[in-house]
Amino acid sequence: MPVDETQQPRPEYPRPQFRRDRWLNLNGRWGFEIDRGDSGLDRGLRDRPLAAEILVPFAPESALSGIDEQDFMRAVWYRRTVTVPPEWRGSRVLLHFGAVDHDTTVWVDGVEVGRHRGGFSGFTFDITDVARPGDEVPLVVRARDEPDAMQARGKQSRDYAPRAAKYRRTTGIWQTVWMEPVPPTAIRRPRITPNVAGRSLDVEVPLSANLRGGAVRVTVSDDAGEVVTGEVRADLDLAPRMSLALPQERVRHWSPTDPFLYDLRFELRDGDGHPVDEVVSYAGLRSVAITGKEIRLNGEVVFQRLVLDQGWYPDGLMTAPSDADLVRDIELALAAGFNGARLHQKVFEERFLHHADRMGYLVWGEFGDWGCNTEQGETTNQQPDASYVQEWLEVLERDHSHPSIVGWCPMNETWQAYGDRITALDDVMRGMFLATKASDTSRPVLDTSGYAHRVAESDVFDSHDYEQDPQVFAANHARLAQGDPYVNRSDGTGESWSIAYRGQPFFVSEFGGIWWNPDEAGRPQSASGSWGYGDRVRDLEEFYARFEGLVAVLLDDPDMFGYCYTQLTDVFQEQNGIVRFDRTHKLDLARIRAAQARPAAIERR
Repeated sequence: MPVDETQQPRPEYPRPQFRRDRWLNLNGRWGFEIDRGDSGLDRGLRDRPLAAEILVPFAPESALSGIDEQDFMRAVWYRRTVTVPPEWRGSRVLLHFGAVDHDTTVWVDGVEVGRHRGGFSGFTFDITDVARPGDEVPLVVRARDEPDAMQARGKQSRDYAPRAAKYRRTTGIWQTVWMEPVPPTAIRRPRITPNVAGRSLDVEVPLSANLRGGAVRVTVSDDAGEVVTGEVRADLDLAPRMSLALPQERVRHWSPTDPFLYDLRFELRDGDGHPVDEVVSYAGLRSVAITGKEIRLNGEVVFQRLVLDQGWYPDGLMTAPSDADLVRDIELALAAGFNGARLHQKVFEERFLHHADRMGYLVWGEFGDWGCNTEQGETTNQQPDASYVQEWLEVLERDHSHPSIVGWCPMNETWQAYGDRITALDDVMRGMFLATKASDTSRPVLDTSGYAHRVAESDVFDSHDYEQDPQVFAANHARLAQGDPYVNRSDGTGESWSIAYRGQPFFVSEFGGIWWNPDEAGRPQSASGSWGYGDRVRDLEEFYARFEGLVAVLLDDPDMFGYCYTQLTDVFQEQNGIVRFDRTHKLDLARIRAAQARPAAIERR
């Protein structure tokens, strides 16, 4: 979908669960220059106009950026001027980046204001002291993205061209950039945790500093008006907390069938009761619990019919061309009978989660951890580092309050055999698991999706199985009730790559991936330019029969709490989506929906 260049790209407020009225969107035309040797600082790129223009927030590898560069770029530079509005005088000015891949340095008026590592999490710099209201100052961004570095890349190919399940790279800015004014003492991002058993919303309100004599007030509203208001002092606790009890008659749970959201208003007031800061938010009253092998939402078993969503677009790559594109992806999945998604090998922008919240779409929050496989040594090949934990903590902090997120999974398909030594993978996987549990005790955590499970305390266990024959697929999973699930094994030795299963809730978190491209029907598979799992089906009826057979195996297993089908869309050469890469239809979604519609065995018992 082309972008109308007479309109600002991605103009909507990027942080819908933590909103202020005043802000300035910086998307649009920026100066741009590729720095292939990462010598730009020495060559003066920070201090001079750049050679080209780019349309932010689209990455230079994307068509929508206007650059469409396919080769490796060790560094890229951005430049534009910004003017802090005069009416922001007296406020602190914050500069926000939704995401920049991968190592970022930012200068304002020639002064370095901050650095950030990681291509998936957002970050903020205070530029008050270098950008006075009314002054026009240069804003310069350098993003480094070393092609050979061990770093979290998600599905970005480390080869020149996309291949198999790896896609084009994303370098530099790929989410919205914006500024906002905040008072000298300001509300930071609130953490909202639903408490269904206690009929309350428990909130924590971090402040930039405690306010002597001040108070934090939180008001919860629904369609009928104010439900409850709470107030606590702002000078006793570093992060004021309160529990907002909801009257029984105003309790309404968030669920896939009724995704009801309460409105919340957070106010910081001084000792005289005058407003200092105000932000608005929302929350869903939703619980997640584990009973035996069941995962329950609000006390009810809800079979998770998930689809793998890569979140890529033909012209924007990891950046959706418009907000409507995010909504359309959820609508397509729901129309096909899925009730949620694994947000796969990417941290999705927050507006996607906002739409999932309001549309009742269940999601697992994940991280793009691929990119640290050295392919050297079967038991030591994965080399994640401390930056994985740092970036994942930033993601957890951003997304804690979204009711659509029903589980966390920080790693995926960690291809590494289980040897006799504790490795970097073991340390980082356990660190990410413990960081998740320390940050959020309200949701289950899966240590890694498929392959090399290493954390005994993991709340959930899973495997990936791309067997295409429904009968063989059923045999693979026939011993789950006996505590012997299908696990991923080394191709070389046949040994399990994981520690032992201990009876947790289990699901097949990747299966299917049925290869179907109607444009190649009748052509030999060997001559195909596309890719998928197993043998390509010959026609639509073979696709439906295979899909229905595989889904039936999992729906009819009383010890299976859900599944995740690969995948929602085709992505470049990977032609195994329910819809095409451009989101046009290649299957009858009603028939896909019908295959999943009956109650699952675990819901009937």
